Amino acid sequence: MKTLSGISVSPGIVVGKAFLFVDEKPPIPQYAISSAQVAGEIARFKDAQGKAVAEAQALKIRTEAEMGSAGDRFLDAHLLMLSDPDFTGQVEAKLGELHFNVEWVMYEVIAELVKRLETSQDAYLRERAVDIYDVGKRLLDHLLKRERISLADLSEEVVLVTHNLMPSDTLLMNKRMVKGIAMDVGGKTSHTAILARSFEITAVLGLSEITRHVRGGDTVIVDGNAGAVIVDPDPKTRERYLSSSKEWQKREVRLSTLNELPAETRDGKLISLKANIEVPEETESVLSHGADGIGLYRSEFLFLKPGGFPSEDAQCEAYGQVLDAMGGKAVTIRTLDLGGDKVISELRVHGEKNPILGWRAIRFCLARPDLFKTQLRALLRASVRGDLRIMFPMISGAEELGKALAALEEVRRELRSERIPFREEVPIGIMIEIPSAALTSDILARKVQFFSIGTNDLIQYTIAVDRGNERVAYLYEPFHPGVLRLLRLIIDNAHAMSVPVSMCGEMAGDPLATVALLGLGLDTFSMSAARIPEVKQIIRAVSMSEAEEVVGTIMEMKSSVEIEKYVSGWMHERFEPLAR
Repeated sequence: MKTLSGISVSPGIVVGKAFLFVDEKPPIPQYAISSAQVAGEIARFKDAQGKAVAEAQALKIRTEAEMGSAGDRFLDAHLLMLSDPDFTGQVEAKLGELHFNVEWVMYEVIAELVKRLETSQDAYLRERAVDIYDVGKRLLDHLLKRERISLADLSEEVVLVTHNLMPSDTLLMNKRMVKGIAMDVGGKTSHTAILARSFEITAVLGLSEITRHVRGGDTVIVDGNAGAVIVDPDPKTRERYLSSSKEWQKREVRLSTLNELPAETRDGKLISLKANIEVPEETESVLSHGADGIGLYRSEFLFLKPGGFPSEDAQCEAYGQVLDAMGGKAVTIRTLDLGGDKVISELRVHGEKNPILGWRAIRFCLARPDLFKTQLRALLRASVRGDLRIMFPMISGAEELGKALAALEEVRRELRSERIPFREEVPIGIMIEIPSAALTSDILARKVQFFSIGTNDLIQYTIAVDRGNERVAYLYEPFHPGVLRLLRLIIDNAHAMSVPVSMCGEMAGDPLATVALLGLGLDTFSMSAARIPEVKQIIRAVSMSEAEEVVGTIMEMKSSVEIEKYVSGWMHERFEPLAR
């Protein structure tokens, strides 16, 4: 028996038989060609492109028939790259320069693109490298006349164990038969994570070497709650987890009965619970888990597709689709949060020595008014299709906010003069994720209609700890007294100006923090959709007076260790084991 720890990306507990999916890249031939043979190699490449495009289009039709628009984003990305003249031009140029066979030249181009993304300090972009690799693999299969291994033919329930899963593999697989996923690589924002949550498949990623320890047919336990995978468990462990799996399923059914009920405390305080999404396909999960709306829609996915910056019309339609799907429920869309370390040639953004504190988010947008105004136009145009709210990220102070609001007003004037319809009273908010914004929240509250606290960055900046640095990650403490004091300051300042406060960072979806945040006065919790039922259960089981009493106690404590110990004890006395 061996236990491996990874990243929990989709909750649940599964015990099953391993299906080892190792779709290795074949050796790539390398041989010299003459100048006269270059044209023939280009023709072979274009033939492979045509076949790959046809294959991706057929897969898109199939996935649309099976699950509506889910997965289109990934296949559209493939189709865009396959027809990208810049990509084709790079391959043709290298063929003429190096005089080697097209398989080797094409993969050299792919390797350069992948390297640029994988060396980014941004986790989301590192995970986007899988798109490029998948396209290259698809082309290589056609050039080498190699049949791709398909997961569509799975005929029994399995735990899928793999090093990496391409988006097309995930879309093709027989999802009814895949009960769990265990993967060497990947994180919370990887394609596999997004699709696992969408299909509600228990998944643990980032396991490093799970494929080295598993053989096909082995019994594997995937604990998506604790982020652990157990290979070849002993009989006692297996029975314990089978029992835990049954209890988890009962718990999920029990929690699902809360979907239609309000998140209301025992003494009548109504709290709004919303969901965070990255791609439009997640709206189905948002609605099925009883969310009151979308509290954070990260718009970056549109800008990270191969093929260039999305047009105003393309953005407008993407935002409109989400608004349509939500059927009148509020949708808060965050403006573009790219820049600094984002290695995207189309946006001419280059790496920096300290990108986390650099040219990103609203700073980047204000420096690129052409891109920023296009997005603002698209957002306002889409506003006629539902309850849209616009949110600016990484605001550091009143001057920066003033410039963003001025750009928005300029766009409003343009649309009026062009007689293009939009909602005049779209609520505008900001993310509070920088200590300077927290400390001047009384000033900022006079200029916007809502706040949303981004705890991931706020905690990082407040404690000066890089969450990605394993040497100091232990210092990342949501219950640090300094963090709690900032949260209280933000909420109190906002409420003094009648400005509602949401939280969209990971802390909002942490059941252990629910009562403390309730007691601090948080109005809206926004989290992964799957977290909503448990947080709702906690809110409905406590009173505001109890929550305020908890906050009164912890605000007198001196350390995060003391606070977390007290909160954990208080919560576990009253609730079943919490999924963290």
